[in-house]
Amino acid sequence: MKGWMGKIKALALLSSLALFLSGCGKDNLTALVPKGYGSEVSFNLIILTTVVMTFVFLAVIITYVIVLLRFRKKKGQEDFIPKQVEGNQTLETIWTVIPIILVIIMAVPTVIHSFTLSDTSEADEHINIDVTGNQYWWHFDYKDEGFQTSQDLYIPQGERVYLNMIASDVTHSFWVPSISGKMDVNVDNENTMYIEAYEEGVYWGKCAELCGPSHSLMDFKVIVVSPEEYDQWIADMKDVDPEAEPESAVAQEGKELFEENNCMGCHAIGSSPAQVGPNLTNFGDRTKFAGFLDPTKENLVDWIMDPESIKPGNKMTGNYPDLSEDEADKIAEYLMQLQPSEVTPDSAGGLK
Repeated sequence: MKGWMGKIKALALLSSLALFLSGCGKDNLTALVPKGYGSEVSFNLIILTTVVMTFVFLAVIITYVIVLLRFRKKKGQEDFIPKQVEGNQTLETIWTVIPIILVIIMAVPTVIHSFTLSDTSEADEHINIDVTGNQYWWHFDYKDEGFQTSQDLYIPQGERVYLNMIASDVTHSFWVPSISGKMDVNVDNENTMYIEAYEEGVYWGKCAELCGPSHSLMDFKVIVVSPEEYDQWIADMKDVDPEAEPESAVAQEGKELFEENNCMGCHAIGSSPAQVGPNLTNFGDRTKFAGFLDPTKENLVDWIMDPESIKPGNKMTGNYPDLSEDEADKIAEYLMQLQPSEVTPDSAGGLK
């Protein structure tokens, strides 16, 4: 009896813990609080499949209990053999047809929505952005506007945005749980999907395909702003002058060091299509850099000095001359003042 009580207590503890943990998470990084068309569709499919699986689970448990009670061994009937139903046409039909029906109930809406979300027939009437997945960062080309950004994808609230996605190295997977489903990002072919966000805010995106040692650090953000703010942001980004001199003397020195050490060979500022490394045009407005680091000067200096120790396997390691901490500090000062627009993640509201 004592052994059973211990198991019951352990089960109760685990059940309570599971219930408690189900309340953890972030509204901008969960498929269970949909804030976009794609995530709403995914959530509805989750509910549908959960209902079907719950029905199957209950049917199996109820059948098991009935059989267990009705056909258990009874005193005086040790040699009793219940009626055998092997080959019973009615039963065989029931447990063949019912699973097929349940699979159809789940499969049909899944297939329909999969085709709907990848439908490009109306792409010319909406915003189109080319997305490139790299180890371990994301590049966004606003081809209709003539400029590029990286890591932070700005889109307008309530408008459909088509994403044309391809990978430069290995297979990745584009996923913003709160506003969209997943889409594979392949090397050999371009996949297209559209996203549509219902609310302004900053939503976290993930690479959902194992792509190397720093796969888990390949995060990005989708910044959803009002249509008016989006138009203002577009205008500000198109108006960026890469040759503009920073206001502070330290940042000016940092800009010179940035150019002298051939950082421009990999990182673009302005409308250059170069994408060996992330575009840095609005670096100072980002809520994270390198995918997961807080945008503090200390973190940025550490990253410039030794990126490999922070994000293993990144392509920045060893591709520029060694810098002193003072030089890295000046470059960091320059990068952090790259703030071309007043439309930022802060103005989008929501969680960061």
